[in-house]
Amino acid sequence: MKPNNNFDAWRALALGAVLLFALGTTAGAQNLPDTIEKIKPAIVGIGTFQRTRRPPSIFRGTGFAIGDGLHIVTNAHVFPEKVDSERKEIVAVFAGKANAIEIREATKVAESRDHDIAVLKITGRPLTAMVLGDSSRVREGETFAITGFPIGMVLGLNAVTHRAMIAAVTPIVIPQLSGQNLERKVLTRLASPYNVFQLDATAYPGNSGSPLYHPESGQVVGIINKVFIQETKESVLQKPSGISYAIPIIHLQDLLKKSRLE
Repeated sequence: MKPNNNFDAWRALALGAVLLFALGTTAGAQNLPDTIEKIKPAIVGIGTFQRTRRPPSIFRGTGFAIGDGLHIVTNAHVFPEKVDSERKEIVAVFAGKANAIEIREATKVAESRDHDIAVLKITGRPLTAMVLGDSSRVREGETFAITGFPIGMVLGLNAVTHRAMIAAVTPIVIPQLSGQNLERKVLTRLASPYNVFQLDATAYPGNSGSPLYHPESGQVVGIINKVFIQETKESVLQKPSGISYAIPIIHLQDLLKKSRLE
């Protein structure tokens, strides 16, 4: 019996496609350790510092360096509404590792409350900067990474990385079971909604401001801005929902253009 050349050809193509798919799905995982090592110096803690206070440092969220290494991106809600300047309290960026923390004074230079984004400028030498990517090309089902401080400085200033699949590209407004639960900011978003990335990652409140980035290139495509809480904020550590949200990076890019910080 003669071999079926057509069948053999199709089988070879099918095996090749499976191999390419397997390589494609593992490439990001293989390169992620190198990417983490490269971007970790750009990840910082955000909070306040007052030398005479106990504890002197209060952690509020995560941020990451961009551009010239002196500008830090975080969530607008991470930036404190008030600081006690009379007692020399400052907004602080905590850079470095747990055994060698640098405290940099920071000032806010741009903000978008609608998109929960703030850009800070720090003192001192430049940090390693992350590169901004193209959030319009992000697709549901793709896997990215998050690096930040999920429970603040409880375990020291040691950044933690989680994988995060894009579970959905969905409007920012989360439906409420009752009209009584609608806050003013939610009503504002109802008037002008925009899409965010819903992730299947287990993130925590301390992750606010963390970069969502490509595991191979390290390019940032989003900013973690909230975690879906099932019960109370106190129970989030014991019962994480595994659902979190990220603001597409295009809104930061628009803010940088508007503020002439590009």
